[in-house]
Amino acid sequence: MYFKAICMYQLLSYRLYPLLFLLMMCVVSCTSMRGLPNIGSEDQLVFFDDFSGTKLDTAKWNVEVTGMHVNNELQAYIDSSATIYLAQGNTAQGAHNGALVLQPHFAPNYLTKDGQQFHFVSGRINTNNKVMFCYGTASARIKLTKGAGLWPAWWILGAGNWPETGEIDIMESVGENDWASAAIHGPSYSGDAGLSNKYFFNKENEIDQWHIYSVDWTPDALVFKYDGKPMFRITKPMTQFFGKWAFDNQKYLILNFAVGGIYPYKTNGLKLPYYGLADSTLQAIKAGKSKMLVDWVCITQKKH
Repeated sequence: MYFKAICMYQLLSYRLYPLLFLLMMCVVSCTSMRGLPNIGSEDQLVFFDDFSGTKLDTAKWNVEVTGMHVNNELQAYIDSSATIYLAQGNTAQGAHNGALVLQPHFAPNYLTKDGQQFHFVSGRINTNNKVMFCYGTASARIKLTKGAGLWPAWWILGAGNWPETGEIDIMESVGENDWASAAIHGPSYSGDAGLSNKYFFNKENEIDQWHIYSVDWTPDALVFKYDGKPMFRITKPMTQFFGKWAFDNQKYLILNFAVGGIYPYKTNGLKLPYYGLADSTLQAIKAGKSKMLVDWVCITQKKH
């Protein structure tokens, strides 16, 4: 009887093993497709935030309030739950444990602390002096809304003077649904002279879907990847043709949502109703439809 039981167990095991294997593969595959951070055995986790709380973790992030105005942008950055908040459930739109939301609002004649007037307010956060790193992989899973003149970005900045301490733009969008761009800026290769490249999405998976935007940063190169696919590579000799390599120092993370400004204008050429901003986008902002959702942010480094 005991022998029969053992044989039956073995028979069931052999029959169930392929099923169990397929189930395990499905779990792994589904996890991969859903865009969880890819942390290999040779990597160590340096920073992670999946925005699963009820409010922004200020031990990790600083909220920026406008004091310096750049790029002819239309917004003032403010510290408000209207422009920076965490979403859960259906409002997180498929994020794993919740999402950070950056959302611009129409705010006619908003006066900043330095006495300048703007017609939009929005959100910008950074990790300066809280999470600083040099080399590694920085990734974020982000979902955007389209609209000509929107200018959300995910990037890395040096802690010193710009552009001498370098800027790494992992993802910038000007509201067009079919592409996003990556760029770097440093001494003698900044602003319009920055080194950049565009990535064009497949029609069925454009910028209004979830994507993982990342950069692999080493002492000699920067490799930008969208959904794990390399889309732009910059090497140290490439930058030294123009100026000094500015990517061997401590830097911090930034997430922001600008409105209008020079980059959208150079793409769409719009001057009305506002510089670089389409009227249809203005109406979407007024209706509360323009948002940047961030599922998670992650930094890993190679184990020594």
